[in-house]
Amino acid sequence: MSTEVDDRAGALEARRLGSALVAVALTGAVIGSVGAPLITAVATGLRVPLEAAQWTLTITLFTGAIAGPVLGRLGTGPHRRTTILVTLALVTIGGALTALPLPFAALVVGRGLQGLGVAVGALLMSVARAHLPAERSASTITALSVASTVGIGVGYPVISLLDQLAGLRAAYALGFALSAAALVIAWRVLPPENPGARSQIDVIGAVLLGLGTLGVLLVIAEPALWANPWAGAGILAAAVAILAVWAVVELRSAAPLVDLRLLGQGPVVRANAAMLIAGVGMYLLFSLLTRYVQTPADAHYGFALPGVAAGAALIPFSLSGFVAGKVLRGRIAQRGAYVLSAAAVVIAAVVFAVASGSLVVVLIAMAVLGFGVGGVAAVMPGLVLAGVPQAETASVLSINQIVRSIGFSIGSALAGFLLAAATPGGALLPAQDGYTAAALWSLPPLVASALIVAGKRRAIR
Repeated sequence: MSTEVDDRAGALEARRLGSALVAVALTGAVIGSVGAPLITAVATGLRVPLEAAQWTLTITLFTGAIAGPVLGRLGTGPHRRTTILVTLALVTIGGALTALPLPFAALVVGRGLQGLGVAVGALLMSVARAHLPAERSASTITALSVASTVGIGVGYPVISLLDQLAGLRAAYALGFALSAAALVIAWRVLPPENPGARSQIDVIGAVLLGLGTLGVLLVIAEPALWANPWAGAGILAAAVAILAVWAVVELRSAAPLVDLRLLGQGPVVRANAAMLIAGVGMYLLFSLLTRYVQTPADAHYGFALPGVAAGAALIPFSLSGFVAGKVLRGRIAQRGAYVLSAAAVVIAAVVFAVASGSLVVVLIAMAVLGFGVGGVAAVMPGLVLAGVPQAETASVLSINQIVRSIGFSIGSALAGFLLAAATPGGALLPAQDGYTAAALWSLPPLVASALIVAGKRRAIR
């Protein structure tokens, strides 16, 4: 009898921990999405140029990607719980800076601190892998991966509605409230870690990786740098050189920030390569769809949806992403599930290209895209962690986060470039055919990523 009671108590505790991890990840995803619907409101409300207001979104990408490996290394030792709590506390402070009526510089700093919430996702997955039974761990990690897709669909319409009804600072205040709630949940539920050797941080490696990643993301996310080709090429070359030096330092370090030999294993390399390439195609199409539905009426195409309605258009994306995580987990082999997810994104691109004149069809394409993005997110942790020791979970996933951020950044920049190329001289908006052609550009990277994953078995043999 006592054994049965203990088993029930253990199952209840595991369910409680898994639910708490997903709740924290979901709030982090919503906080990360706060910036996108508010860029125009920041520009008009704080009287700053639109390109400056764009940094309220870009800075979260930068800090999330750059801080990820450091947090991942801290999360491999006995201070994982402390690392998560301190990170969430910084995210909460960032939320306060965005909600208070402070100057624009303070808002950017606050958004940078909120970007740490994106990086904490890898730590949450490592907690699930270390403290939950195998089946519960797998389902929780899948839910944590899909949380980013669900968070976009939840965050966009709510944030837009708050901005419309109560103003810019009230919309940012929601992010502060969510981060405070996430901190309380984590403090009450996260289990203590077993004593062990303290994680050593390779400070030189962290600085080099941060600078190199920053340079790569900067030349991708800021197309204006390429107005002077020498400046853009110079920053990119310097970033590549810094990353090369970082690789040498890591290979010679006794306590590297990231075990490059582990990252060099076949399954990990293929998973990261597939994530990078698929990220380009997925975010290219996502950017096109979200811009298309908001196209002003005088363009004679698109649907001129206002901010709240445009946010609501992402609800099908979010719901189908959640469904993908439920449907694909455990029912289909990981490689097959990945190929199916990539195929869903291809179908969404074709549907949009063929029948973009109907709002219903575009919403269907958005839903199919969400299924594909959610499916890729659900399957990716299993692919990238194949054969990875449990102690290196957070470190390996943090690198995968950087790869995904770079892929998404390239996709976003490519969308802007293709639409700019399709804009007639003197016009403000691209031709409708420009959206069709740009959508079809998402097909090659998605097919290539599917081939990389589908060819895994043959490569192993």
